Amino acid sequence: MTRVYFTDRDLGKAFPGILREAGLTVERHHDLFPPDGPDEQWLEYCGRSGRIALSHNRRIRYTPNELAAVVRHSVTLLVVIGKAPFPELAANFVATLERIEGFLERHPPPLVAKVNRPTPGELRRNSDAAGSISLWYS
Repeated sequence: MTRVYFTDRDLGKAFPGILREAGLTVERHHDLFPPDGPDEQWLEYCGRSGRIALSHNRRIRYTPNELAAVVRHSVTLLVVIGKAPFPELAANFVATLERIEGFLERHPPPLVAKVNRPTPGELRRNSDAAGSISLWYS
């Protein structure tokens, strides 16, 4: 199954570029929506078109109108967690892709899940270590 990932504006330009270089199909917020548009707009788009929404905004699940949009439009939203440069977060996403894909097979939308980086110890042992994904809201 070919998935299309949609990156929120808060992931910048480097993050989607790295995902594309890894062979993923990616659409960027910047290419489809105005920069100041409401989150509900792109969440609706992702739900209606079956896109996997990616964001770095961990507060999105606590914002009532945005969480309601996830549920109403049956969105799969993955929140990329971590205080690291976007290229590092994107590299971790790619390294974790097998786990992410398996998770998506087991969990139908609507959902909010978080994609975590590997622990510092795991990264010391293996700089290409995969992170983890866990359900945050369903």
